[in-house]
Amino acid sequence: MDECIIAACDGASKGNPGPAAWAWVVADGQGRPERWEAGPLGTATNNVAELTALRELLESTDPSVPTEVRMDSQYAMNAVTKWLPGWKRNGWKTSGGKPVANRELVTRIDDLLSGRNVTFRYVPAHQVNGDPLNALADQAASEAAVSQRAAGTAHGSAELPVPAPARAVKGRSEASGAPAGGTARETTGASRAGRSTGTIRARFAGRCHCGKPYAAKEMIAKNPNGWGHPECRTAVG
Repeated sequence: MDECIIAACDGASKGNPGPAAWAWVVADGQGRPERWEAGPLGTATNNVAELTALRELLESTDPSVPTEVRMDSQYAMNAVTKWLPGWKRNGWKTSGGKPVANRELVTRIDDLLSGRNVTFRYVPAHQVNGDPLNALADQAASEAAVSQRAAGTAHGSAELPVPAPARAVKGRSEASGAPAGGTARETTGASRAGRSTGTIRARFAGRCHCGKPYAAKEMIAKNPNGWGHPECRTAVG
């Protein structure tokens, strides 16, 4: 049994409300992604998608194992960690006297959290060099919202989603997500040597087109098939 589960969950709504979906990614104790799942919601709001993602994650993980949940939704996190006790005291009314939105989802999550050791960690979305698990969950939810089809390891989708590039910062176009090949690039020009040789340090472990893997922080270079060993740039297969 793993000593700790590290996971991320996210929701997406294309229009808010609009075509929506949820997704989660579960990693091992060292943060390496192991399995993921995404599911469509039809037309729904972003808040519904975010809460559904958390519910699906909790229903899919072992309640006896301590779990760290990474989320970019402050609403979903605050709903089940900060606001919930007050809502209960107020008869499921907000401080303004209005009925609590998405009550059914919130109460189900509350039940799933009962007796479990769950730590929530807020991670900003779409950041250069942001949280890799959140980036994967975000991309999986976005793709499922568009396709309205379930996906994930349980559905035979062994490949992890490839996160889209993060927003440019200060006029730069650095990407926090993993380009084709399963790596994520560090900031361009991270080192003078990297700029001069066209190489960067891999943020995650991956596999070169030659078939051999490379480790996180190993120097890699881009080739027509993605990212891989610098010496394989001219050996395109």
